[in-house]
Amino acid sequence: MQADLSPVIAATAQWLTRAYPAPGGALASALCEVQARQAVMVAAWLRYPTPMDAALLGMAGPGGSGRLDWITGADGTGAGAPDAEAWRTWVDEVVASWAACLLTDPELAALAVAALARGGPSEAVPGEFRRLVAPDERDHRAAALLRHPDLLAPVADLHRAQLLDRLDPGRPLAA
Repeated sequence: MQADLSPVIAATAQWLTRAYPAPGGALASALCEVQARQAVMVAAWLRYPTPMDAALLGMAGPGGSGRLDWITGADGTGAGAPDAEAWRTWVDEVVASWAACLLTDPELAALAVAALARGGPSEAVPGEFRRLVAPDERDHRAAALLRHPDLLAPVADLHRAQLLDRLDPGRPLAA
């Protein structure tokens, strides 16, 4: 199933790292990208837990980055060839929102990874997501913008309630 979601995971992680880039050099960029990919992977597996869900996503498409670009003030129009930014069509707004929630809330990230480990679509091992769940100081520095709760709030707040419901369907709805 990972292969079915790989375009969405790659595009959504790329959108996050472009919208909230790493300060610093190549190492910081790589660490930031790993954290974004881990968050997006967990979010995508939670959002599309079955092969049927992934197949429907492939047929209908994820929706693209248009609304996210507008909310963050990012310029979604790339320079050069018209298809230079075609990857943006594979960005999934809900997955980006859920990933933003996970990046800014370590407890929620741990809960999400634990949900996958309990028989989710990937049967993930929590250690696979160490940089998401237990980032060290270097990870935090590399992803200072990507993990900043105030900066990510407009994106995270879009679909936070759906993520909370997915992780704990019996919880009472917030007023």
